[in-house]
Parts: sequence; C-alpha cells; structure tokens
Amino acid sequence: MNSSRLFTASRIALIVTAMSFALRGAALDAWHTQFHLTNEQLGWINGTAFWGFTLAMVFGGPLCDVLGLGRFIGIAFAGHLAAIALTITAHGYAQLYVATLCFGIANGAVEAACNPLITTLFPTDKTTKLNQFHVWYPGGTVIGGLWAYFAAKAGWDWQIQFAAMFIPLAIYAVMFWGQGFPKTERVQRGFSTGQMWAACFRPGFIVMVVCMLFTASTEFGPNQWIPDILAHAGVSGILVLVWITGLMALGRQCAGAVVHRMPASGVLTCSAVLSAIGLYAMSCTSGALMFVSASIFAAGVCFFWPTMLGRVSERYPATGALGLAVMGGAGMLAPSVVLPYIGKIYDAKTAAGLPEVQAGLLTLRDVVILPLILAVVFLGMLIMERRKGAPGVIPAEQHV
Repeated sequence: MNSSRLFTASRIALIVTAMSFALRGAALDAWHTQFHLTNEQLGWINGTAFWGFTLAMVFGGPLCDVLGLGRFIGIAFAGHLAAIALTITAHGYAQLYVATLCFGIANGAVEAACNPLITTLFPTDKTTKLNQFHVWYPGGTVIGGLWAYFAAKAGWDWQIQFAAMFIPLAIYAVMFWGQGFPKTERVQRGFSTGQMWAACFRPGFIVMVVCMLFTASTEFGPNQWIPDILAHAGVSGILVLVWITGLMALGRQCAGAVVHRMPASGVLTCSAVLSAIGLYAMSCTSGALMFVSASIFAAGVCFFWPTMLGRVSERYPATGALGLAVMGGAGMLAPSVVLPYIGKIYDAKTAAGLPEVQAGLLTLRDVVILPLILAVVFLGMLIMERRKGAPGVIPAEQHV
C-alpha cells in the first residue's frame, strides 16, 4: 500500500468532481438558450448533482467497511465515465438531468471512499490532510473554469469542454489500479457497527449535520449561480468563480497554520461572518470591486467543508465512514433544494420587471441569511467549549 500514491490519486479524483461543477456552471447559459430551459429547470438540473451525491454518500458510507474502499473508487470511475458521455451527447432537459445525476453519484462515491481513506492513512493529522485533500475541489474548479473560459474564447462548444474530463478520469483510474486499500479507521480501532450507528444519533453529531446543511448551501448555492448571474453584471462570472475557488485552494493548502492555532468552532465562526459580509458586498458591487467582495466570500467559505468533516472525525471517531458519509450527504442534499429555490427567486425578480443584473444580485443578497444563522450557532459552540475546556475525542459511549 502506497499512502502517497493513494492520497495523490484521491486528489485527482476530486479534480474530476470539481471540474464537473465548474463546467456545468459555465454551460448553464448555453443550455438555457439551446434547449429553451427556464432558470428553475436549470436549478433542478444543477440540484440533481447534489442529491445524487447524497444518495451515494448515505448508501456508500455504511457499505465502505463491508465492501472495501477500492470498490467505491470503481463505482466513482464508472459513474464519471457515464456522466461525461451522457452530457456531451445530451439533447434536452431529461438527458442533462440523468447525466448530472450520474455525476452526483460518482462524486459522492469519491467522497464516500476518499474521506475515510485519508483519515485512516493520516490518523494524527486528520483536519490538515482533509483540508489538503479538499484543496482540489476549488483547485479543480479553477482548472475547469479556466478551461471553460479559454475554450469558449477559442470558439469550442460546451461538449468539447466536458470531454476534457476524460483526461483526469483516466489518470486517477491508472493511479488507483492495483493498489491495496486499508481497512477504515473505525474497523481498525475496534468500534462495533452498533456503536457506529449509536454515535450517529447523538445530539452533538446531529447538530453538526444540521450545520452542514447550512455551510454547504452557503458555499455551493452562490457558487453554482455566480457564472450565470454575473454574466449580466459587466464582469466575467466564470472568472469570478475561478478567483473565489483559487483563493479557497490556497487557503486550504495552508490550513495547518490556521487549524492548529484556533479551535474548529472558532474557525467556523469566523468563516460564517466573512461569508455573510462577502455575499452582501457582492450584491452591492460591480466591475473590479466584485473581485474584492468575492475575496471576502472566498475567505469565508474556504474552511467550511473540510473543517466540518475534520471536527466530526476527531471528536466522534466511532461514527466512522458512516459519520463522514452522513456529513457529506447532508452537505450535498441542502444545495439540491437551495439551487432551484435560488433559481425560482431569480425568475420571480426578473418577472417582476427588474433588470436581469439587478435581479441576480438581489438574489445573492437573499442568501446572506444562511451564514448569519451559522455565525450565531458556531459562536454558541465556541462559548460552550471555552467554558468546558479544550474539546477532545469523545468516547463512543459518551458522545453528546
């Protein structure tokens, strides 16, 4: 078993996941025109990637210990292959919906396998390594976004842009091929299946799951709509998305300097506050100032996903692969509802007679309520933890 190779292959698999989000965001306007779709329909297409992800995570998490992590990598490869092929041959709403569902299932299989793989490979440095793994979600979005931008400038259509994903797909398949995979940390540490399920029903873990619904909606909701909304605001929406995700990648790569100096609840509180400020600022600016506002938003959402996973894995290890799967599944389930809802709000504001640019920016402003709620909850966690002392691992029988 080559830990370094498995870690690198996992990151490349995540690049495929991220490219699918970036390229789909860039293609929305073309699909709107070519297939005569409404913004709400586009929201439902986008949303299926998220609930498909949840489907794979919820069923895949508890099965990882039984079937093995390697088999879920195989499911991810098959799903990505089918999704790319279906997308580039799509001829309307139904096929795009099914293709995006395949992307969601494949992306969920990557997370279901790779998150517990990484916490098992690096048991003493989970949060840092999860942040470094998740560098390649924003990193892959940068790759996909820049590819979409320059391919469009060259006159290449969205089908060619999606076909480029066959390259990283083939690379991660070769890198995983023939490698041995460890048993998950939960199995190695001797936590029973009963303890795993019981830990996932404890109040403290459930609170983290609910928070994951909000953190993921704050990150993915705006990011999936930014290319389309800002296309009418005098700035390249896809370049703003690339800027946001590039900063997120940089922040996650340097996560060790942050997560080792501040408790997770403190990191999450600061993230929520910055996310709210950044979103509100984006709804009020245009042109070059949009990149300044986007920078604040990027600093806010940067640590959300991996820090939420790291906190659960460190404080609730008995939840094992199932706990990480539930967290990831919740994180992807929420945007599947939020995305079409944002599209519906966008349609309503446009139908009310507002210019499209104003309708889009005001729609972004409506999302600010999500990080504001999170700021209050995470601050409460921070205060409680300070009163009780530094948080540590909670034994399986004492999870709260």
